[in-house]
Amino acid sequence: MATFRQRALDEAATHKTERFYVEEGPVSGYFGKNVLDLDKMRGYMSQEAYEAVVASAEFGAKLDRSVSNEIASGMKAWAIEMGATHYTHLFQPLTDSTAEKHEAFISLKDGKPFEKFNGSALVQQEPDASSFPNGGLRNTFEARGYSAWDPSSPVFLMDGTLCIPSVFVSYTGEALDTKAPNLKSMQALSNAATAVVNLFDESVSAVKVNLGIEQEYFLVDESLYNARPDLMLSGRTVIGHTASKDQQLEDHYFGAIPSRVSSFMKDFETEAYKLGILLQTRHNEVAPNQFECAPVYCGATKAIDQNMMLMIIMQKVAEKHHLKVIFHEKPFAGVNGSGKHCNWSLMTDTGINLLSPGKTPTKNLQFLSFYASVLRAVHKHHFLLMTTVATLGNSYRLGGNEAPPAVMSVFSGSTLYGVFQSILNMKDQKVSSDRQESIKIVNAIPEIFPDNTDRNRTSPFAFTGNRFEFRAVGASQNVASAVYVLNTMVAESLTEFREEVDALEAAGTGREEAVMAVVRRFISEAKDIMFEGNGYSREWEEEAESRGLRAVKNVPEAYEVYHENQTVELFEKTGVLAPNEVEARFEILNEIYVKKLQIEARIIGDLCLNHVLPAAVKYQNILIENVKGVKDIFGDSYAELCSAEIETLKKISSYINSVSADVAALVDARKRANKIEDIAQRAKVYSHEVKDMMHKVRLNADHLEMLIDNEMWPLPKYRELLFF
Repeated sequence: MATFRQRALDEAATHKTERFYVEEGPVSGYFGKNVLDLDKMRGYMSQEAYEAVVASAEFGAKLDRSVSNEIASGMKAWAIEMGATHYTHLFQPLTDSTAEKHEAFISLKDGKPFEKFNGSALVQQEPDASSFPNGGLRNTFEARGYSAWDPSSPVFLMDGTLCIPSVFVSYTGEALDTKAPNLKSMQALSNAATAVVNLFDESVSAVKVNLGIEQEYFLVDESLYNARPDLMLSGRTVIGHTASKDQQLEDHYFGAIPSRVSSFMKDFETEAYKLGILLQTRHNEVAPNQFECAPVYCGATKAIDQNMMLMIIMQKVAEKHHLKVIFHEKPFAGVNGSGKHCNWSLMTDTGINLLSPGKTPTKNLQFLSFYASVLRAVHKHHFLLMTTVATLGNSYRLGGNEAPPAVMSVFSGSTLYGVFQSILNMKDQKVSSDRQESIKIVNAIPEIFPDNTDRNRTSPFAFTGNRFEFRAVGASQNVASAVYVLNTMVAESLTEFREEVDALEAAGTGREEAVMAVVRRFISEAKDIMFEGNGYSREWEEEAESRGLRAVKNVPEAYEVYHENQTVELFEKTGVLAPNEVEARFEILNEIYVKKLQIEARIIGDLCLNHVLPAAVKYQNILIENVKGVKDIFGDSYAELCSAEIETLKKISSYINSVSADVAALVDARKRANKIEDIAQRAKVYSHEVKDMMHKVRLNADHLEMLIDNEMWPLPKYRELLFF
């Protein structure tokens, strides 16, 4: 066997099951140990400073810099007690990852060392902004950028460093991250939602977004991972023939968790619990070596920050177990890819879930108001919402019979769908239920049952009883990029809902009748987005097109939605993004798409020229020598005796020629594309010409894998990567 592959397999066989992160006692005893939450802050600062933090964290009040020094001093004291030596502003640039620059607490005064951390360092840090994606918002030679503390998410310790969740903006104030627009979107949504809920309950003063993020991922042995340059450099296998057995027996999903994986899970859960991440679920996913974990929902900002931290924790802990965590959406061809399911809901400051049917007519009218507003928002901006998950990695899985379709639809369940049809027809309709007592609402509306419908796994945006589950986000993505778009479009819809109700009331219509009239109109406008059937079916593709629903068929072409007036106006009027910030995101998305596909194209060329073809030629020579030997012994009858070898030789020669020619054509396609100055046009050429050529190269390389002697194949195969 090829030395590199054999060494990797030998090393993998030595990796054992063991634990590295163990805490004594129950989880409740160490939960949140590494988080400086509001309760802990009481012991490190005055009441005035503490109240200032609470007002900022819970109510969005601007932090008075006069108390920032005291707050910073308290944080430093806690951090040093916990063994910290550095601090950092942790932010989320437009790369779907996190960034951090560590600064030491230690300083000198009169030649003597002491720990220093003041209010200005807490509130603001100045990382170099020149090397982060900016989409033309600033010149690369202009490096100044600012990170600023976000008090709505608690500070914490990781690896001896005090981590301060922050936003990241340019010198001139434009958002260079996903958190700043997300915070703005949540404020816009809170204002709009509060105005609507005040139609029913004037005691509500704020509405927050709750989020629960399910995380799917693959695990691969570290040694085998290191023997696959494509996995190391791009997160996915750009070549590789499917294994004889993968997920077709459906025996991995919810199966017994392997011991080695279970130890890894317990270790990263322990570290997550210390950071206050309330993980509740773990299980095997559908594909071999694919798994999922899920936390309890919490406020959206905190949920997103925790998800980003969880990904870091998992990768760090995996190293101890000689494993690699793969978050790429489609690391292996032929088996399911990975996503993040974002469970999104709205909660008032009085503790009411606005997406949960109530027990009184008024509460259900309130529920329908919010449901109809979300429905209309998703219909109006359905293509924009789907485009938020349109990345290169996600493009390999969206639209397949394993992931949400590439066209948006909303699944409501038979009960709610029947209610909506009745509202549209303005008929009373009784809906029977064997399991639950029905709920009466106003006379014009039939009965609603809180939860008596099945779940539709093929819907990108499904209602699941008291929340919407956006299932299309990719596993490697920062969900903030999708959530702030969802928040913004719902804020717009709710604002218009309240305006129309007010207009009807001003014209003399009673409040209940006015609300019901707007609900009915919003549902009528959005009815085409509702679909209760199989989202994977060919019939739905045709039906969706006839309804005017746009599918993401090509990623760079989908990005053009950011140039549409409706998109620019949405962000501008809600105050979430200025037009130049929208344009910047368009540029960045195209730039990242090109760079990632360029990397993959280079990798597949390298693998074929330096791994696959040499192995193929070597095996070809062995067959040739075999045929020559038979001919020397048996003479002219060799052709019949060696018919199988000769046929294999012909196939190998054909595939060698094809791979060689296709790699050359791929290089030429890349060079032509790279000469195109306009990044959007370059991305489109990459998405068609370069990506198509990569597919051709892969097909022939995978054929060679099935012909070449297993002992000579240089790269770990799928059967080795996907099964411990």
